[in-house]
Amino acid sequence: MLYYKALGLSDYATTWQAMRTFTDTRGADTPDQLWATEHPPVFTQGQAGKPEHLLHTSAIPVIKTDRGGQITYHGPGQLVVYPLLNLKRLKLGVRDVVTAIEVAVVQWLATYGVEAAPRADAPGVYVGGCKIASLGLRVRKGCSYHGVAINLHTDLNPFAQINPCGHAGLQMINLCSLTTDAPSVAEAGEAFARVLAEVLGVTLVSS
Repeated sequence: MLYYKALGLSDYATTWQAMRTFTDTRGADTPDQLWATEHPPVFTQGQAGKPEHLLHTSAIPVIKTDRGGQITYHGPGQLVVYPLLNLKRLKLGVRDVVTAIEVAVVQWLATYGVEAAPRADAPGVYVGGCKIASLGLRVRKGCSYHGVAINLHTDLNPFAQINPCGHAGLQMINLCSLTTDAPSVAEAGEAFARVLAEVLGVTLVSS
């Protein structure tokens, strides 16, 4: 079972701490959860992130977090999905989960007629040479947290203040620029969650 929770607009730091608490206190039988949310504007820096990838400072806060990867931007209009999974129980490695998330993003985007693909040299999902979904995980006690951010109708201007995910000049793209019926974050959350659950081979339960 994978229990789906829609958090609405949530503070990044508060949500991050809640993920850590859930992961640290869960037992062997605790059901997996999948949280869908969007955050107010914030840059997040992975634990091995290099400070030079922040090109310009601004009023947007920078939070050093414990996920993998470099710096990225979160803001309204971006679907952020956090799969809180017991990898040992699912018999999955970290690479398996990354691949499953990428496959789910590709399949979900295809329902809007968008052809996308992952890249071997950089986690995430791309449309042509532009990145539409960024991905970073942390595994602790055999369980995953953090996840994937998909640009639906996000203000992309803040990405110009960084080297997105550590890649200078990488262009970001929104789903709304590729289709006339891009969903809201609320609409997209459960629809994407159902695709990811199917890829993982688990049953999604809305809570």
